[in-house]
Amino acid sequence: MNTPAYNIFAIILVFGIVWGIKLMSSPKTAVKGNLLGAVSIFGAIILTLVGQNIVNNTVVWVSIAVGGTIGYFIAMKVAMIQMPQLIAMLNGFGGGASAFVALIALLSSDMLTGFSKFTGSLALIVGAITLSGSLLAAAKLARLMDQKPIIVKGHTIVNGLIIIALIMIIIFNTIAANGISITLLMLSIFISLLLGVVFIMRIGGADMPVTISLLNSLSGVAGAIAGFAIYNPILVAVGAIVGAAGLILTRVMCRAMNRSLMEIITGKTTMVNTKQIDPETILLEKKDEQKNTKLQKKNNEAIIKEAKKLIIVPGYGMALAQAQHLVKELAKKLEEQGKEVKFAIHPVAGRMPGHMNVLLAEADVDYEQLYELEAINPQFIETDLVIVVGANDVVNPAAITAVGTPIYGMPILRVDEAKYIFICNKDTQPGYSGVDNLLYQKENVSLLLGDAAQTIKQILECIDITAVS
Repeated sequence: MNTPAYNIFAIILVFGIVWGIKLMSSPKTAVKGNLLGAVSIFGAIILTLVGQNIVNNTVVWVSIAVGGTIGYFIAMKVAMIQMPQLIAMLNGFGGGASAFVALIALLSSDMLTGFSKFTGSLALIVGAITLSGSLLAAAKLARLMDQKPIIVKGHTIVNGLIIIALIMIIIFNTIAANGISITLLMLSIFISLLLGVVFIMRIGGADMPVTISLLNSLSGVAGAIAGFAIYNPILVAVGAIVGAAGLILTRVMCRAMNRSLMEIITGKTTMVNTKQIDPETILLEKKDEQKNTKLQKKNNEAIIKEAKKLIIVPGYGMALAQAQHLVKELAKKLEEQGKEVKFAIHPVAGRMPGHMNVLLAEADVDYEQLYELEAINPQFIETDLVIVVGANDVVNPAAITAVGTPIYGMPILRVDEAKYIFICNKDTQPGYSGVDNLLYQKENVSLLLGDAAQTIKQILECIDITAVS
């Protein structure tokens, strides 16, 4: 159906989706933006049903009701700590839905044009890759499997051969004179699912923010291509919006990590050959851990009491310990003593884009207290105390001095410039990059090692002592 009324409503709904995304860029209007986007998407579904004259199909409405109910219970039951794996799964479902639409389109008619065959085959492949890749990413994020990258011998060659095979299948399907080969379709699904697994297995947990953003983009691309295959302009537009937004975010996050996307998806960022790196450019010799494990308790109390300006730096360790509510309590108690408290957010901290923002929002931390890297970095030098909660590579000064390491050149939060630093990390082991954190060796650093929730409680006890002294 391509009537003027249909096109007008389609344009309005697409505009509603775009405007909803714009509103979600601000915490003050994010809820309204999310609601507007959801209503616009539902409106697009209804418009499609009307346009295809299937609005009276009972199965369709039952499916909508079942899907809506499942979505509601997921929203109610899933905790914020589980949000990264949920986002990964939703990306996978989007890719799977696009693949299913493409498959039905390819099998439903013997009179397909070359364009329909090409777009249908491509949507099927991209959707299947997104499905398996996203599910594997979700499994890694849920710690159902090791988060470390799995790199097998000849990994790149295998990937190359799979991609060549998929390109050949698309070509054969497009030029086939006697319709689509069922065998080739099934083969393309299998190979695409395999490529998604092979693609994600070599990416480690710390690169998951970029990976999720890329998979989100792929789910949109799959939807847009599927829209071309079934001649649905709304699906094309919405898929293109999601694809473009995801790709832009992926690009931004790669820059924040000072890595290329190709390095991340090929696992090169996880391979560190320390023999080829001049030790003098990487690390100072490890000092006696007992000397740097923890400042005297009396000193910690004095530092907290005297500090006027504080910055809290959350990281993945806060997410693992589910310590966001304790961090909120920490900030509140400090503010009650008349201290200025800010939060420094690194763009790739955690396991998904905006991971720290989501966790702190759950704890009702005022969004106005959250500062991005560029805005907060000039303020560290004037800060009396920085409290690092489960962050490692994103605050490691080695990113500035350690030439040849995976983190060299990566923009970091300049925690090292603060007067005093409390670090609430699990241990003194290197972060995901494999590079020792030079902060641990500074004399003005207090290492509060262990579960972040427990070490934050130690700081809260110090605050209580200073409040009555």
